Amino acid sequence: MMREDFLEQCVLCPRRCSANRNYGQKGFCGETKDLRLASAGLHFGEEPPVTGLGGSGTLFFTGCTLRCAFCQNYQISQGGMGREISSKEFTELCLALQEKGAHNINLVTGSHFIPQIAEYLDEAKKAGLTIPAAWNSSAYENVEALELLRPVVDIWLPDLKTLNPMMSESLFGAANYPQTAKKAIRWMVQNYPLKWKSEIRNGKKTRVLQSGVIIRHLFMPGRMDDTKLVLDWLKQNADKKALISLMSQYTPVPFEESEEKLARRKEALSSFQNRLVSKEEDSQLKALIDAYDFDYLFYQDLSDDTSWLPDFTKNQPFSNKLAKTIWCWQYGLLN
Repeated sequence: MMREDFLEQCVLCPRRCSANRNYGQKGFCGETKDLRLASAGLHFGEEPPVTGLGGSGTLFFTGCTLRCAFCQNYQISQGGMGREISSKEFTELCLALQEKGAHNINLVTGSHFIPQIAEYLDEAKKAGLTIPAAWNSSAYENVEALELLRPVVDIWLPDLKTLNPMMSESLFGAANYPQTAKKAIRWMVQNYPLKWKSEIRNGKKTRVLQSGVIIRHLFMPGRMDDTKLVLDWLKQNADKKALISLMSQYTPVPFEESEEKLARRKEALSSFQNRLVSKEEDSQLKALIDAYDFDYLFYQDLSDDTSWLPDFTKNQPFSNKLAKTIWCWQYGLLN
């Protein structure tokens, strides 16, 4: 299938919404064929093999195929914040991030723009982009679409949100998420073995990923059994082949929306306990880690700090210690 054929009657993502995005119709993702971006900058909050010492060069795309009820980036994934960028602008941003010391170009939530991003990345590499490209996604993706990224993406950062179809139906409106994500992640793991590079910057040594997969799972408060299901599958299918990142950062988001949207969101969020992770749950998660004995696993320290939640109405959406934005959708390049 040609790249443009995916969007003609859109079958790019598993929703297969059939919108003619090539001619201005918006898909389930909320987007036409025009590539839209919300923010770009150096991010220091990813896993150490991605962040390194210089940070990860993140590009946050507008729209989303999944629309999680708890999404911290809802302003851009569901609210439409962002503006169209050309291949030339995309290349300029990638090269600027590379110049500023980014270890990689981190493409956040671009599943609905796969053909466009594959084309733009190819142009950026021809123009001098040499650092790896990292694909940061929900894993709600068709393998046929992911094949378009094979020549240009090096690192894969998929979520494995849940293997419970009732949870995925409630939170994403996608009961087929578990089977779809498992298939996509298997493809990533099979095709991209772990490769590392050691660097010295400012007298400090760092070891960063050049190729491979980091599979992320966010623990949902009150849903320990669901996390056990995910860890069971990861132990069988990804241990020794990929890095595992178990996250305990779930944070309720102060959504600013219409009453109707908030009511729908509240109903979806009732499928779990919409609160911070407790100390008891943190202890249980640490015990799980020990029991599963993964070769490569990252785990966050428990924190009640919610200042990291982004606000994409600002030119610097993240806290200064977490990220340094160089471009935003309202103002373009920042000083």
